[in-house]
Amino acid sequence: MAAKTNEVQDGNTQTIEVSVGDKEFSFHVTREAYNKYLNSITPTSKVAPSHNFLVSTVDADDKEALVALVKAMPGAEVQLAGAVLEAYTPDLAITAKKRSN
Repeated sequence: MAAKTNEVQDGNTQTIEVSVGDKEFSFHVTREAYNKYLNSITPTSKVAPSHNFLVSTVDADDKEALVALVKAMPGAEVQLAGAVLEAYTPDLAITAKKRSN
């Protein structure tokens, strides 16, 4: 599975293409969709939020193939959501330092 950011419409909306085997899926991810996904994940619920995130952001032309894929492959929605999120989020160089008292 490979993901790449194809197009950035603004700082908050990106089109991300993900390849699974020989099939490519296009996802249109907004900050709102990203935040809704993260806020819906709980320690005991990851598959349904991942499924909902993917179905709500996938290109309309790819929706039928996406639904068929996640029905046929257990855990596919979590792996796909992870790839999309990794491509969407910036790679920040964050360093946290502990203060000495």
